[in-house]
Amino acid sequence: MEDKELLEKFAQPESRNMAFNQLVRKYQQKVYWHIRKMVIDHDDTDDLTQEVFVKIWKNLENFRNDAQLYTWIYRIATNECLSFLSSKKRKFFLPLNDVTAELMEKIESSPDIAGDEVQLKLQKAILKLPDKQRLVFNMKYFDEMKYEEMSEILGTSVGALKASYHIAVKKIEEYLKQD
Repeated sequence: MEDKELLEKFAQPESRNMAFNQLVRKYQQKVYWHIRKMVIDHDDTDDLTQEVFVKIWKNLENFRNDAQLYTWIYRIATNECLSFLSSKKRKFFLPLNDVTAELMEKIESSPDIAGDEVQLKLQKAILKLPDKQRLVFNMKYFDEMKYEEMSEILGTSVGALKASYHIAVKKIEEYLKQD
C-alpha cells in the first residue's frame, strides 16, 4: 500500500487501526535496523522502535504532506536514537569512551551481529565515531540514502552531510589500518 493511501485510510476512523498496522508492517524493519546500528543492543532497539511507533500513532493525524512519510518516520527514529544515547551518557555520568566501550562489548558478544573479523573491526570503527557522524555514515553506507533525503531527515545541509561522511570515512580508514 502506498504512503498516500495509508494516510488517507488513517484519516478515516473506521480504517485507522488497519492503516496503522499496515504502516508498522511497511516500516518496522527499516526503523529497527536504523536504530540498531546506532544503539547496538537488541532490547534497547526494541524499546526505541516501540517508542517511535507510539509517537507516530500520536502524531500521524498532524502529519503534513510537505515531506515524504518515510522521511518523517526516520526523523522521529533518529531523534529517539540521539536522545537515548545522550540520556545514557548523562544518566550514568559516563564519558563518551565508556559508552563506546560498552557498545563494543555488546558487538563482540551479540549472536545477532555475525561476521568475520573484518566486519567486526568495521563495526568497532563505526562506534568510535561521534553519534551524528555515525548516523550519517550508517544512513549513507548501509541504507544507501541520498544526501538530499538525509538532509530532510536531519535538517542539515547537503554540503555539511557530505563533509561529515567524508570525515567519518577517513576516521574509519585510519582505525582499520591500525593493528
